[in-house]
Amino acid sequence: MTQARSVVKNLHQPTPTSATNVSGAGMDRVIERPQKWRMPWLIGIAVALMVAIVWWLQQQSSGQSLNVNGQQIMLGTVTQGTFEDFIPVRGRVTPAKTLYLDAIEGGRVERVLVEDGATLEEGQLIVELSNAALQLNVLSNEARVAEQLNNIRTLELNLEQNRLQHKRNIIDIEYQIKMLTRQLAREATLRQTNAVSESQYQDTADTLAWYQQRLNITKESQASDARMQEAQLVFLKTTGERLEHNLSLSQQNLESMNVRAPVAGKLSGFDVEVGQSIGRGERLGQIDTPNDYKISALIDEFYLGRVDIGQLAEYDGYQLRISKLYPQVQNGQFEVDLEFVGQQPDTVRRGQSVQLKLTLGDAAKAVLIPNGAFYQDTGGRWVFVVNADGQQAVRRPVRLGRRNNQFIEVIDGLEPGERIVISPYNNYLEMQQLNIQNAK
Repeated sequence: MTQARSVVKNLHQPTPTSATNVSGAGMDRVIERPQKWRMPWLIGIAVALMVAIVWWLQQQSSGQSLNVNGQQIMLGTVTQGTFEDFIPVRGRVTPAKTLYLDAIEGGRVERVLVEDGATLEEGQLIVELSNAALQLNVLSNEARVAEQLNNIRTLELNLEQNRLQHKRNIIDIEYQIKMLTRQLAREATLRQTNAVSESQYQDTADTLAWYQQRLNITKESQASDARMQEAQLVFLKTTGERLEHNLSLSQQNLESMNVRAPVAGKLSGFDVEVGQSIGRGERLGQIDTPNDYKISALIDEFYLGRVDIGQLAEYDGYQLRISKLYPQVQNGQFEVDLEFVGQQPDTVRRGQSVQLKLTLGDAAKAVLIPNGAFYQDTGGRWVFVVNADGQQAVRRPVRLGRRNNQFIEVIDGLEPGERIVISPYNNYLEMQQLNIQNAK
């Protein structure tokens, strides 16, 4: 036993070497640390790095994506159906015809015969005005017209007297020519018997020639005077007619100081008092035709090219037609006037707001998607299409056509049965894919 323990002890002791012995060398030994624990960690890091690289490459190839809450987006289904090409329009009931009462000439209010809101008959007197300057102007025009008419009458008288004077002169000259012609014939006979001297015969012949020339000049003078005086007479008559027209206008203006209702209707906007001074052209009020209405509506400028005069609309079973279109665009809208076709409802009142259904085209079979806020963000050029499991929505270009307040017509890019995101896209404009979480 003692020998065995000695052998075991010797086995655990180091074998001495030929090197120089160091103090305590027999007690020190080298212990090596195990290396196997590093391998799993290195493998895990490599795998994670490879997954990150693959994910990054997928993102680069598929574009940007965003995680969205499925409870905060709205989905719509692509369907096959009938597209009704109409738009809802909000309109306001206004009188079909409105006539404005303006003061043609200003003046002072002398009498007010009706109150605002009164129902008027055609020609009924509304208010009386006075204007002293206008009255003096009318009197002055009357005096000028009378003077001009007097000048015309004087010229006509002078022309007639001149005509008669020329006629008398011509008659006298023609008489002298006739007498001298006879006398010259007698003297020619007597000259052959020397009963008349040659000088007397020549004097008679010269006198006859003088009267003949005088007759020609008198006739020429008569024609010239007649042309000149007639031209002057035409000018004076034209001037007289113009003055008479001006006088008529002045008299009409004076008569318009008594303001009357041009048509039957309801007076509104009338607020004048006795003694009030009214300026020229100032508006006194307006007359609306009774129980005859039209509807004025504002339409989005998007439909400006598709709306025209004659298109039909519907309100509560009654049909209307666009009668006037105002192409000026203000605040993104343009205005139209619609008139009732045939009978109009008894329930409408001036100023009432009504909802219309304006038809833009005929109904047709089409692929449809629900109308949503996404259209304003994309302009109908692309949509997010939801995949079959409802976990992702991928951006897809589409072609959309007509739209109404319920549906949008699909021309290309979508098939019936597919689902799309129809809620606003303002936060997703740069995204290529939406990852839908907590899907409905």
